[in-house]
Amino acid sequence: MATRAHAYAEVVVYPLAQLALPGFEAPPSDVVHQLFFAVMPDANTAAKIEACARHWQSEMDVKARLLRTERFHITLNVLGADLYLPQQLIDRARAVAASLNAAPFEVTFDRLAHFGRQWVLTSSTGLEALIDFQQKLDSLLKQSHLKTRNAHFTPHLTLLYHKRKFPTREIEPITWTVREFVLIDSLQGETHYEYKGRFPLNG
Repeated sequence: MATRAHAYAEVVVYPLAQLALPGFEAPPSDVVHQLFFAVMPDANTAAKIEACARHWQSEMDVKARLLRTERFHITLNVLGADLYLPQQLIDRARAVAASLNAAPFEVTFDRLAHFGRQWVLTSSTGLEALIDFQQKLDSLLKQSHLKTRNAHFTPHLTLLYHKRKFPTREIEPITWTVREFVLIDSLQGETHYEYKGRFPLNG
């Protein structure tokens, strides 16, 4: 089935520190902050995904560490990565997110695939509403002069990182209803998320 998605979203390094105000320079740090919008499965769905992933690991005899359920997500729009995250950028991103009017929608994954070093859930169909939502958010961000690079967005949910490759395989569909999206500051190398905003879908 034809789709507008061609490759998974790329991370663009946006000069976050340039948004700092004079006199409020970035504090010294060796931790890279990555700011991005995402949707996440609800707790019950995340637990189901974890159980399925552990079964696949056992089936293929792969010992890699599975991501924690609270880190399961679908990246929508990456706003950048840097050693410093200006409050000005967070505020602008929040304002854009708050202005987006959209209704809840369903997401369905029915494929297990290997992207580079990632084991991911993907789908052959059923993600049109998610793709439309991502493009709507991307358009609003660009109108507000917040740079993203998501022209070739392919929705996927990362389960673990491992070099073992395998053919894409069909799985029993995993479906949930997206009722909110979030703004996340991911501290690279610390496997830690800080939530900078939650935005319900009330359209």
